[in-house]
Amino acid sequence: MVNVITKNKKMNKYDFKRRRAIDCKFVEKSKTSPGYLKYEVTICEKDGTIHKQPAYGVDMQSAIARLVNQERTVRVEKKLYNNPFAVFLLWIVVMVWPLAAGVVSDSPHMLLYSFGSIALLTIIGAFWYNYIDKK
Repeated sequence: MVNVITKNKKMNKYDFKRRRAIDCKFVEKSKTSPGYLKYEVTICEKDGTIHKQPAYGVDMQSAIARLVNQERTVRVEKKLYNNPFAVFLLWIVVMVWPLAAGVVSDSPHMLLYSFGSIALLTIIGAFWYNYIDKK
């Protein structure tokens, strides 16, 4: 097994192959969402720098999972914001999938499926952000 932690003698910090949550402490119960708890997670980056970040969840495991999902969401948002052509292509694919699936007829099913899939993506996105932003 390869040693994942190497101690830097000069800076007295740890070098990891990936980011780590090295400490997680309960802070308080959530004031706005009953049943949720606030935790303070200490994160050690790959280069050895350490910072603290708040996380909310029903328990410690869900708080860390929500923190990871939140960071992934921010990363994807940045990529989509920097590349609007990808969003345009996704929109075209969602609007055209009924045609490619063979739902071509004289009935309005193609429009119904196209706009229904847009509505479904919007609802999924709303639930995702509600899950991520609950504090």
